[in-house]
Amino acid sequence: GGAEGSADLCQIDSNFRYNLFTVFYSIIFILGFVANCYVLWIFSHIYPTKKLNEIKIFMVNLTVADLLFLVTMPMWIVYYHHQGDWIMPEFLCNVAGCLFFVNTYSSVAFLMVITYNRYQAVTNPIKAAQFTTQRRGIYLSAAIWIIIVGSSLYYLFDNNTNQEEINSKNFTRCFEHYDTSSSVSAVLAIHVIICILFYIIFLFILGWNIIIIRTLFSKSVQPRKSAHVKQRALWMVCTVLAVFVLSFVPHHIVHLPWTLTVLKFWMKENCQLRQQLNDAHQVTLCLLSMNCVLDPIIYCFLTKKFQKHLSENLKSMKGSRKCSRQTTDTVIE
Repeated sequence: GGAEGSADLCQIDSNFRYNLFTVFYSIIFILGFVANCYVLWIFSHIYPTKKLNEIKIFMVNLTVADLLFLVTMPMWIVYYHHQGDWIMPEFLCNVAGCLFFVNTYSSVAFLMVITYNRYQAVTNPIKAAQFTTQRRGIYLSAAIWIIIVGSSLYYLFDNNTNQEEINSKNFTRCFEHYDTSSSVSAVLAIHVIICILFYIIFLFILGWNIIIIRTLFSKSVQPRKSAHVKQRALWMVCTVLAVFVLSFVPHHIVHLPWTLTVLKFWMKENCQLRQQLNDAHQVTLCLLSMNCVLDPIIYCFLTKKFQKHLSENLKSMKGSRKCSRQTTDTVIE
């Protein structure tokens, strides 16, 4: 949600968001759509479906999650271009909001299982080789989709539009109010649970990545390869953490205090703070959409074949740069 109209002292809106989202979402849509379609194209060309191992199954699913959000992006671009007026059929607002939720939390879940897969491969490669099977990848992916899509169905069937009058003109807002008719506490509880679960997952990812680096730095690898191994492992860890720190963490820091002010649980009469939180919320929503562009970068450091294919394609384009050429035992064939 973006604007927060209130019957009390404060009238909150962040007018800069209309231009910000129109421009930022347009850039993300173009870059993200090209990058993720290219990823799927490479996967379909260099890996037969039967040869997709666990981590590649997770990567394909992460790409699909990003594309599901990207296909709704033109609707959000039109919405913000019209100053926050939903001119399309109302059910499309539900679809767009539902897929926004699905992309955000399925991306978090797939990044978690990708990190755990790498953690297993580095700390216990023999056991990992036995247990990281294609079947487990399919089952885990199916479980993630069932849980996330199941949780998001609430948004699909709820009424998520509301009418707002500004300067005697009616605006149809999309996902910019909370239905507090039943229970404000229930709405707040849902958001608290989501934020707590996110931080638990983030701490696991942080912990696994620290162990990956510590294990690699303490391993007795060949001296000739050790620098290369460390460099690529560091790149992979940094890229996964960058997606979280740049894209997901800011939103989850701001989201709970913002929700408290919107529901008027907290700082009800502090208009300045509520405005600042609303402004910050817009910026973090922009950052949240960046995961669609950042996710494909991870694949560059995860698979040798993918990286080689990318390098060959980039070589044929003038003035292009390649991904890092070193190999590591965190890299999969």
